Amino acid sequence: MLDWTDLRYFAAVSRTGGLARAARELGVNHSTVFRRINALETDLGVRLFERAGGRYVLTTAGEEMMATAASVEEQITALDRRISGRDYRLSGTIRVTTTDTIGLWFVQPYLFQFHQHYPGIQVELIISSEFFSLSKREADIAIRPTQNPPEELVGRRVSDMAWAVYGSRDYLKDKPRLRKPSDLARHSIVCGDDSLAHLAATRWVRTHAPETAVVYRSNSMMTQLSAVKAGFGLAVLPCFLADPEPAMVRVLPPDSSFTSGLWLLTHPDLRDTARIRAFIDFIAQSVRSQRALLEGRGPTTGARKRRNT
Repeated sequence: MLDWTDLRYFAAVSRTGGLARAARELGVNHSTVFRRINALETDLGVRLFERAGGRYVLTTAGEEMMATAASVEEQITALDRRISGRDYRLSGTIRVTTTDTIGLWFVQPYLFQFHQHYPGIQVELIISSEFFSLSKREADIAIRPTQNPPEELVGRRVSDMAWAVYGSRDYLKDKPRLRKPSDLARHSIVCGDDSLAHLAATRWVRTHAPETAVVYRSNSMMTQLSAVKAGFGLAVLPCFLADPEPAMVRVLPPDSSFTSGLWLLTHPDLRDTARIRAFIDFIAQSVRSQRALLEGRGPTTGARKRRNT
């Protein structure tokens, strides 16, 4: 008889197409997923996946099983959310997902303060540029920069996030000044890779800077900041990340076309869970105290506007 754990492993491999990503989703190691899938196929006496170039592709039998597994997974996950939503204890675990930039450079001190206020609540921080599914309980809360949060989630827009074009002081010493976006063509450009193509800032760079000007790409804003500080060129960066850096200069002002909102999001079934509500309330209040920095209009310890004289 099949058990739910076997179906979870099967469904994760089916969704992700491989063992490594399924292992990350399930929070286990690669070899565990490998053993469970092989054991499941042996018990059923049927091959569920074709192995091809490191990818796991569903067979006909696997496709039939996935249709049932997806339905079972959805029902169990929904039940789990509803039960968790009735939890009024200020204890337990919260899985929070956010980007490396927000998680490590901005929210981390507030997570410690939250721990001091609520020592019975354990926070698991998942750093990823991917959008984890809150419906499937891959995370409980998402802290995300976006203009259009998923309709199936509820939450609060706690601030705007301003972005601007920055360069290092050393890089700019002998470089032409920027007066308008088209001047980017005269500079070396640092930008996001395809995994960040959903960001308005990445699309803006691709619109205004020719491909030949791009000298460095990364899937991390922190890595892009490091590249700019090293002198690779210019980049569009969040103001809260670049403004405090002494080596950075803001060469073009924030542009409303790539301003994003900063959202705290959760699933509707979880919004009345005591620990979820406590976390959202606490982080929302903490973040709002830094709105001037987030919105690019606060005092800076590092970057200053560069005068185009």
